[in-house]
Amino acid sequence: MAFLRKLTALAGVAGAARAYARKNPEKVGQAVDKAARFVDQQTKGKYHTKIDGAVRKVDDATGRRKPGQ
Repeated sequence: MAFLRKLTALAGVAGAARAYARKNPEKVGQAVDKAARFVDQQTKGKYHTKIDGAVRKVDDATGRRKPGQ
C-alpha cells in the first residue's frame, strides 16, 4: 500500500514538472543545458551521446527545438 502512495505522489510531481516545462521552456532549457555540461565534464565525455540525446528529448518536449532537427 505504501508503494502505491509513493507511486501516486511521484506521478503528481511528474505532472507538475511537465506543466512547468511547458510554461517555461527557456528556463527549463537553460537548466538542462547547464546540468548536461556539468555531467559531461564530470564524466569526461564518456556519456556525451546519451546526455545529448536526453537534452534533445527535453528540447522536443518543451518546444525549444522542432522534432527531427
